[in-house]
Amino acid sequence: MNTTPSSSAGTVRVEIDDVQSGALRPRPVPYQGKYVFLRVDDPRAGRAVLRRLLPLTAAGLPEVDPGRDAWVAVALTYQGLKALGVPQDSLDSFPRAFREGMAARAELIGDVGESAPAHWEAPFGTGDVHIALSALSSDAAQLERELEQARVAVQDTPGVQVIWQQDVHQHPTGRTTFGFRDGISHPNIEGVGLPGSNPQEPPIKAGEFILGYPDETGNLPPMPSPDALGRNGTYVAVRKIRTDVAAWRRYLRANSAGAEEEALLAAKMVGRWPSGAPLELSPEHDDPELAADPHRVNNFLYRENDDRGFRCPAGAHIRRTNPRDSTIIGDARMHRLIRRGTTYGPPLPEGVLEDDGADRGLVGVFIGAHLERQFEFIKAEWVNDGNFIGYPGEKDPVAGHHGGDGTVTIPEKPVRRRLRNLPSFVVTRGGEYCFLPGLRALRWLAELED
Repeated sequence: MNTTPSSSAGTVRVEIDDVQSGALRPRPVPYQGKYVFLRVDDPRAGRAVLRRLLPLTAAGLPEVDPGRDAWVAVALTYQGLKALGVPQDSLDSFPRAFREGMAARAELIGDVGESAPAHWEAPFGTGDVHIALSALSSDAAQLERELEQARVAVQDTPGVQVIWQQDVHQHPTGRTTFGFRDGISHPNIEGVGLPGSNPQEPPIKAGEFILGYPDETGNLPPMPSPDALGRNGTYVAVRKIRTDVAAWRRYLRANSAGAEEEALLAAKMVGRWPSGAPLELSPEHDDPELAADPHRVNNFLYRENDDRGFRCPAGAHIRRTNPRDSTIIGDARMHRLIRRGTTYGPPLPEGVLEDDGADRGLVGVFIGAHLERQFEFIKAEWVNDGNFIGYPGEKDPVAGHHGGDGTVTIPEKPVRRRLRNLPSFVVTRGGEYCFLPGLRALRWLAELED
């Protein structure tokens, strides 16, 4: 098996050819794709589907020509592992958060009110989601070929049902439904051979993202047993999020005096301008040229020049979810995630301030080896609480659950500005915790016997 070369003495070598591509490589740009959920009604049928999906499941790093690259990733929920017939001692070796599932932990991560599981789109949170497939590509024809093979694998196997599908695509503008470029930041992972997006970020231990390697504590993260099942796997939080673009636009307009101030306020809440240019490097105006430079767009830290948040507020979305070297309570490197955001639904036409009833938003995929201290910690402590930055009671202005009475502080001179009465701009439509096995683990699962 090929491994990546080590960059320095002592660097762990990751068995990259055994790690599913969906775990480590950034999504293509532009992209289109599909997410598919399957229910397994018969263990033998479920294992047969895995055997048929194995040849489609990509591993390793991107192709030289990313425009011709496409891949299918295969993940399983705890209920899915049970449905396949995984022995109970192996099931018990998975972490508690994964075994319980996202719906059971909704209050902890801020899925309350409109976002509570009682309002989720079926089949999220029902226990019927067993296998989750994703397919992404920059090339429409290549994507369709992969999807057709996946469809055949399932259709020819009675006892396995497709129960949910979601198309995703990059809008022609290259931006999210809120109008901001996404998918800019990617961590620098030791021993992978894929550079991170921030040249100033020291490599993060592979065990923060892939099981079987030391993490930032210097220890091996807990791994499901046997080794053939756990090694080179990781955990994935999949979430469908509806974006209330009309409410976002109305709030910006009501709290701004003109278009320029409106654009600046939006950037202060996000931490970047619509082009992707960060406030940290361009605090006064958008800079598309900067945003288009992959060597500059993410090349910044906070502490030396902006510890107090006059450029990028400490409570801005990108600074909350990745504080970098900010002065905070805790160690940001212990909570780093790989994030794959993909957009679904049509954009709301420019200038429209009332919702048109269309379902639009993002399917977020959050990847890490520690569900509780990565995804759940970020959601509970960084997105839906402000204590770690000295703003008790405040939440992420974009992703937090506000319910109409949220507040956000924007440092300004001579007097800081405080936004009030924020509504919730996003609503959780559903979510699942999944295990993304390595390829050897997929074969182990496919070859289980009754």
